[in-house]
Amino acid sequence: MNLPTFKGGIHPPESKSQTADREIEMLSPRGCLVYPMSQHLGVPCSPIVKKGERVLVGQKIADSEAFVSAPILSSVSGVVKEIGTHMTISGAVEACVTIENDTMFEYAASLLPHRDYRELGRAECVKIIREAGIVGMGGAAFPTHVKLSPPPGREIKWIIVNGAECEPFLNCDNRLMIEHPEPIIGGLEICLHIFPGAEGIIAVENNKPEAIRRLEGELSERGANIRVMPHAVKYPQGAEKMLIYTVTGQEIPPGALPAEVGCIVLNVGTAAHIWNAVIDGIPVLDRVISVAGDAVANPKNIMAPLGASVRELIDSAGGFVGEPVKVLSGGPMMGISMRSVDVPTVKGTSGILALTAKSAPLFGESNCIRCGRCVSACPMGLLPLSLDRFVRLRQYAEFESSGGMNCIECGSCTYSCPARRHLTQTCRDGKSEVMAARKRQKEKGALS
Repeated sequence: MNLPTFKGGIHPPESKSQTADREIEMLSPRGCLVYPMSQHLGVPCSPIVKKGERVLVGQKIADSEAFVSAPILSSVSGVVKEIGTHMTISGAVEACVTIENDTMFEYAASLLPHRDYRELGRAECVKIIREAGIVGMGGAAFPTHVKLSPPPGREIKWIIVNGAECEPFLNCDNRLMIEHPEPIIGGLEICLHIFPGAEGIIAVENNKPEAIRRLEGELSERGANIRVMPHAVKYPQGAEKMLIYTVTGQEIPPGALPAEVGCIVLNVGTAAHIWNAVIDGIPVLDRVISVAGDAVANPKNIMAPLGASVRELIDSAGGFVGEPVKVLSGGPMMGISMRSVDVPTVKGTSGILALTAKSAPLFGESNCIRCGRCVSACPMGLLPLSLDRFVRLRQYAEFESSGGMNCIECGSCTYSCPARRHLTQTCRDGKSEVMAARKRQKEKGALS
C-alpha cells in the first residue's frame, strides 16, 4: 500500500531508538525559573507582576493586548526575584521574569474547568484557549487562538493534528501519543466543536506503529469524525505545507495561510493542551522534551515545567558523558545551536540534542559542483544553489524574485549537498535581509 508523501525531501538516519521506548518522566525543578517574554510568534508580552510579588502555579505573569500574542503563566509558586534580561535559547538577551521556586506548587484557579465543552460557544472556547497561553508546541509557537479564528468566509474543511515528528532523535510527540492519546483526541474533538463541518485527521509517520495503534484503539471507542492517517517516512513530512498536501491534496499559495485552503494544523501537544485547558482548566505550564544525543549519559523524555533550565534537563538525563561539540534546541535538521545550557526552556522547546565530534563532524565548504541534489531534495521546488549564489552576492532582489521567501528552512538542501554548502543558512540570511528591507521601506513610507 502506497502511503501519502510529497515530492522532494530526504531520508536522514532516524536515530530515534535512544528515547523511543523511554516513558515520559516528570522533572521537579529546583532554584529559579526564567520566563522569556517572547515565547511565540507575534508581539512579545509585558510583565504584569512586580519584583517581590508572590505568584502561584498557573497565575498569569505576562500578557499583551495584541491579537497575535499569547500570555505566559507561572509553572511554579514562588516570589518574583527579578524582572530584567536573560540569555535565551537563541543566544539573544531578552526581557524575562525570574521566579524563585518555593517548591510548594500552590495552584491559582486561573481557568475554570468545563466538563462538557459542548455547552460552550465558539468564542468561549477560543477565549479559554487564548487565556491558557496555548501556542504551537511543534516548535513554530504560533498562537493557537489565532489559528482558530480564521477570517470571515473561510470554510474550514480539515483540522489536521500533526503527529509526524519527522525530525531525527525526537520522540516527545511519539511518547505523548503512546502514553496520553485521550487528551490529543479530546482536544481535536473540541476543535471540531468549534468547526462542526470539518473532518479531523491525525497524521502519523508509519515508523510509529505503537502510537498509531493507541490512537486507533482510543478512536474505536468514540463516534467522532476523526481518523488516523499513516504517512510515509520522509523528512520534512511534518512541515505544515507538506502535511496539508499529503492529507488533502491542496497546495498553499506563496504567502498564504492554511485557512485559505480550508485547513487548520495543530501539533499533538497543542491538541492535548486544548483539552487540558477547556476540560480541566489547566493552562500551558509544561511540555514534553526529548533529551538525546551521544553526549548524553541517559537519554530520556522529560515533562519539564516551562522556565526550567536546560542544564537541569541535561543533569536529569545523567549529564554529559563526552564533550559536546554542538548542543541544539530541537532536532539536527532545524534545531537552534545553543551558546549556553544555562538558558530557560520555552513553549517551543521540543528537544535538547547534545552531539560529540564523532556524530557531528564539522566540515568546511567547497565549491558548488552543480550536481542538482539540492534541487531534487527541496520540498518547495526551489533552486537552492541559485538562491545561495544570490545571497552571497547580496543580490537580494533576485533572491526574492526567485522564490527565496518560500524557503521553509528545513535543511534538506544542506543535508544533500556533497560540497557541504551552507545552503539553508544563506537562505535564512537572505530572508532576513529581505524582511529588513521591507520594514525599512514601510517605515520610510510612513514618514513621507
